[in-house]
Amino acid sequence: MMTSDLTSTQRAKRLKLMIFDVDGVLTDGGLRYGPEGELIKTFNVLDGHGIKLLQKSGVRTAIISARQSPIVARRASDLGISILLQGVEDKRTAFEKTINELKLTPEECGFMGDDVIDLPVMTRVGFAISVPNGHPEVRSRAHYVAEAHGGKGAVREVCDFILQAQGNYDSALAPYLS
Repeated sequence: MMTSDLTSTQRAKRLKLMIFDVDGVLTDGGLRYGPEGELIKTFNVLDGHGIKLLQKSGVRTAIISARQSPIVARRASDLGISILLQGVEDKRTAFEKTINELKLTPEECGFMGDDVIDLPVMTRVGFAISVPNGHPEVRSRAHYVAEAHGGKGAVREVCDFILQAQGNYDSALAPYLS
């Protein structure tokens, strides 16, 4: 973990935008090909609902991925993620352009990644997150490392953590407990 004067909770409390990588974060990182050569990805429904709860609390969500996939576009649409940047090799430039358009500071942003291609963004955001099976260089620079693996509830864990840090967890769950 990165050392700093701020705790993970303090960092999560400031977030206005949470950005996710796809392969290894929203999925388990496996690439499966169907009989016609089509790419198949598996997403976790708990992760998806966590993203929706985060959005309802006022935190915007985005995806920045090096791969281009109609499956990811479909999942982003299903989840109401309007900021979808695919086929992005230079994630830093995409990140900087996005936060400039949204008039946000890097400290108001989080990024969850798993491989070294994510480091140019992770080293700039206010809240950098990795999965436990992420590359060691990524894990060592993260402010928070999820306990759950990518595609297996890691995103939901982080969404819940952010909701708790911002004091919105109980209100997010309230409609399901009444």
